[in-house]
Amino acid sequence: MLTGVSERLPIAVLVSGAGTNLQALLDTVHEREAQIVAVASNVPDAPALERARERGVACEVFPRARYGDRTARDQALASWLGERGARVVALAGYMELLGAPFLECFPDGVINVHPSLLPSFPGLQAVEQALAYGVKVFGVTVHFVDAGVDSGPVILQRAVELPDAREAQEVMSALRPLEHSMLPEAVALLAQGAVRRDEENPRRVIVDLPALRGGGG
Repeated sequence: MLTGVSERLPIAVLVSGAGTNLQALLDTVHEREAQIVAVASNVPDAPALERARERGVACEVFPRARYGDRTARDQALASWLGERGARVVALAGYMELLGAPFLECFPDGVINVHPSLLPSFPGLQAVEQALAYGVKVFGVTVHFVDAGVDSGPVILQRAVELPDAREAQEVMSALRPLEHSMLPEAVALLAQGAVRRDEENPRRVIVDLPALRGGGG
């Protein structure tokens, strides 16, 4: 876990799409509890990059096709983020897996927001998976990233009852406000050094301070 964290935790954000979760971070914790020092994408024209540029945040694109393999791409990405001083990396709609060598550069420092109550429905199309299963309760998880697929220890979870939901967009409209508050909340908690592993069960994450409600974008 992070210790001795400064007032503004230097973080990087990885994006692949529109960047609404990045915007939530920019609108809440950026230049407060945290400082977004870099934004990177695997998609050259991702709208999220323009959101970062508008706030003067350094941006770069790391498409897989530019590199021989994922390991080479991950190494280049990790080096670029490290040069900018990032201590935590937040995945905000980043649609590629990161290998173990990348994760080792940021031990207990890579987090992701996922639209399900993990360990249920990991991976792509989580909401569609949940609808197909017929669940009545949906939710959002912020978790540490490990070498598996959405299998890292849970930091925060929140749920919403949608017993009559039939369409993925309907569910995502209900989950998006949770994502937009929970990812900044997790970053703020990390910035305060308020997140630690349970010594008796390393998969259990303990939050030592009350969650910082609010935020959104």
